[in-house]
Formats: sequence, structure tokens, C-alpha cells
Amino acid sequence: MKSYIFTAAVLLLIAAQKCKRESKAAIPACIQQRIDAIKKEPKWNPAAQVDLYRYNGKEVYYFSSNCCDQYNQVTDANCTTICAPSGGITGRGDRQCDDFNEKAQFIRTIWKDER
Repeated sequence: MKSYIFTAAVLLLIAAQKCKRESKAAIPACIQQRIDAIKKEPKWNPAAQVDLYRYNGKEVYYFSSNCCDQYNQVTDANCTTICAPSGGITGRGDRQCDDFNEKAQFIRTIWKDER
């Protein structure tokens, strides 16, 4: 019985590591470069975070801002800025995607600065 439990645990560990590698590999290079640039800065307050969403039929990346009154930007996989659905002086973004909160579907957090 113990060998079955051990074997199952090892297989789960291997599967988890494979999923972790695949999810990291799936991050577009320009998104990873932006994350790496943020890592070189002092830790933001609130902590930096990048989330993956589906919006208007494509995957987009939501980057939190590093402080108050700055836009939280949404970019595509080529790092082209689409809009800023939140942040700024009003907290309502740049008004280029007012429907983001209603239409965007959260997929997962890509990265959060845990320093």
C-alpha cells in the first residue's frame, strides 16, 4: 500500500513540474521581458501582478501599476497596449475599454511579485 501512495505522490510531483514549465514557456517573450524589467525595480506597493484574460476573442495581459493614479494596462501577446481599464486619476482608466470588467474572462495570474 505504501508503494502505491509513494508512486502516486511521485507522479503528481512530476505532473506538477511539467505544468509549471509549460505555463512559463507559454508566456510571450515580450511579456516576460516586461516582468523581468519590473523585477529589477524596487518592489512596488501594491505588489506588481500580471494576469491573463480573454477579452474580445483573444488572450490579453493585464499589468497592475506601481502606484496610485497610474493606469493598469492591458496588452496583447505582442506587448501592444490595448487599453487601460482602470487606474489613473479617476480610477476608471483611459476609457478605451469601458466594457473590460464586464466582458473580460479571468484565466489565471501569470506572475505576482512575492518579494
